[in-house]
Amino acid sequence: MTTMTETSARFREFKMPDVGEGLTEAEILKWFVQPGDAVTDGQVVCEVETAKAAVELPIPFDGVVHELRFPEGSTVDVGEVIIAVDVAPGSGEAPAAQDTAAEAAPEAEAAPEAEAPQGRQPVLVGYGVAESSTKRRARKGAEVPGPAAAAIQAELNGHRAEAESRPLAKPPVRKLAKDLGIDLATVTPTGEGGIITRDDIHAAAASEAPAEAPARADEADLAPVPAAAPAEGAGRETRIPVKGVRKAIAQAMVGSAFTAPHVTEFVTVDVTRTMKLVAELKEDKDMAGVRVNPLLIIAKALLVAIKRNPGINAAWDEANQEIVQKHYVNLGIAAATPRGLIVPNIKDAHDRTLPQLGEALGELVTTAREGKTSPAAMAGGTVTITNVGVFGVDTGTPILNPGESAILAVGAIKLQPWVHKGKVKPRQVTTLALSFDHRLVDGELGSKALADVAAVLEQPKRLITWA
Repeated sequence: MTTMTETSARFREFKMPDVGEGLTEAEILKWFVQPGDAVTDGQVVCEVETAKAAVELPIPFDGVVHELRFPEGSTVDVGEVIIAVDVAPGSGEAPAAQDTAAEAAPEAEAAPEAEAPQGRQPVLVGYGVAESSTKRRARKGAEVPGPAAAAIQAELNGHRAEAESRPLAKPPVRKLAKDLGIDLATVTPTGEGGIITRDDIHAAAASEAPAEAPARADEADLAPVPAAAPAEGAGRETRIPVKGVRKAIAQAMVGSAFTAPHVTEFVTVDVTRTMKLVAELKEDKDMAGVRVNPLLIIAKALLVAIKRNPGINAAWDEANQEIVQKHYVNLGIAAATPRGLIVPNIKDAHDRTLPQLGEALGELVTTAREGKTSPAAMAGGTVTITNVGVFGVDTGTPILNPGESAILAVGAIKLQPWVHKGKVKPRQVTTLALSFDHRLVDGELGSKALADVAAVLEQPKRLITWA
């Protein structure tokens, strides 16, 4: 790391922003720039992990990176300066010329840009950066005569050329390429606008035919960062710092478990007809392009049960000693990611048709797997589904997501002997578990809601008669 000795007017500092909901700190996962790199307004310079998600930070001005204040892996408080940018690259080479130009300019000229209030604050990628109506004014000494000006322009052009020649790829794709040992400069992009895609990386890896390719290369970008190798003689234990998403999960689960009195009820149900419906919907032209699976029907069944038992969709307000009844459903889907469990939710799921619900589920899962779920996507949930069946687990006793009153766990769907129409037959069977907050959901209400979900899965035609 270098120390700035030049005048502060030449540099602008970018501080760690509050990326959502009053968070106080974030961990720097990855720098995408290094000192000497040219950056432009809106360019992503780093990826950080908060207590809620991993997000990318764009920088709101142009220049050349002078200093990175923190290395990767550092936890930084909101408001701390994380990067300094030289907004007048090359100006140190011609101080005399700058002083002359500054003296010639009237004192009423605009103050250096670094001292002006920043019109835009850093925001999350995906939220956009608001256009500013304020035009930049010329800096003092911006017009340097003679060879010095040519040298400055040549240096700046060199930085710009380097930035423009950098292969275009999203951070998860860059990480995949790094994990597979692929040089992005050698990859032929097929994405729109010349962007390198994950498939391009896999194609490049296949063409090189590495001798020791990962067994699951298609999931390389989802693998968690390996822990540091233990020191010699310390192979019996590995200590992993608890921070970021994992720290937030631990605090939230402890708070939920010891605040809300949990009750969990179970029901085992024959879902053979639901599985037949899933197979039929996969062939339905109206569902073309939609990810159709049992979770989609289960989600719709839960929404129908909430409509019939609205008291299950509520929250407990401890401060005011009130039950807050929600007249909308933001349906959370618990997703296991390399950085821990997250629960993004589908906003206003109750208003969505089956195809719309399927599209939203597909987008939610894809975004979560790529580690790009935003804090806003995880805020405001009202009820949650956790699908433990994907791990071959029959059922569980899920802990409530903080601020919610119910969570439905779905077990593995297995072929089992079942009494059907008076005879024992092999049927598709699963076990559902509903945990609820007994302060506001009594046994009758919780039982009715769970029974309704089971009834819909047993006889999916109830989606028509009950919806």
